[in-house]
Amino acid sequence: MSHPMDYLHHVSFGIGILGVLVIIFGVAACVTRFFRSEIQSARGRNVEEDRKRVRHVLGYYLLLGLEILIAADIIDTLMKPSVQDLIVLGAIVLIRTVINFSLNAELRSEKHALTPALAYPRGEGAERLL
Repeated sequence: MSHPMDYLHHVSFGIGILGVLVIIFGVAACVTRFFRSEIQSARGRNVEEDRKRVRHVLGYYLLLGLEILIAADIIDTLMKPSVQDLIVLGAIVLIRTVINFSLNAELRSEKHALTPALAYPRGEGAERLL
């Protein structure tokens, strides 16, 4: 018979895998966008706004992935809360929180710098600007 903690371990592991997949997906999507914009740059187009958008999107995926990984760490530590495990969890959460805060601050500053065309990349919402 399986112990309930075994289920929590599997849930924690699955959540951790999800966090990693979110980060991998974000990196893959941004690499694709990056290469597209660099091809456009080679053709003489100004791609500065595209580059900023790629950084913004990548930051979003990194933040989301880190938050999911923190959730997995918390669940995993709750299953075996020794003092050493709690200290390690605290350090992991602290490091990820600092990274999270830094990325959030950078994304906020870049969001304010985005042009209206970049804020509505497919033209949606352009009527709100008038």
